[in-house]
Amino acid sequence: VLKISKSDIGPDDGAYINGLYVDGARWNQDTGLLDEQFSKMLYDPIPIIWVKPIKTNELNIEGTYECPIYKTSERRGVLSTTGHSTNFVMPVYLPTNHKSEHWIKRGVALLCQLDD
Repeated sequence: VLKISKSDIGPDDGAYINGLYVDGARWNQDTGLLDEQFSKMLYDPIPIIWVKPIKTNELNIEGTYECPIYKTSERRGVLSTTGHSTNFVMPVYLPTNHKSEHWIKRGVALLCQLDD
């Protein structure tokens, strides 16, 4: 008999995202913050992210880095009518104790798939 728990179905509001990797940094499991990547480790898996819709005026982005998610590591594609690359998925606000410029200089992004 297969039992399906509520967590297998998903949250009441929003969606869970699993299987993303961070490029140019790492996710510190102890602090719950974006951190410097370890030497010789190109990609670090990100824990499950809960994407929950909220009103824009309720969004608190203080202490976060607006990290882009790309489908592939190429990070390029044809520009769409929105002005974004077709490889771009969406931004995610990751908690950090550094300024955004710190991560921008390192080219930090989340990837949906790694190169084979």
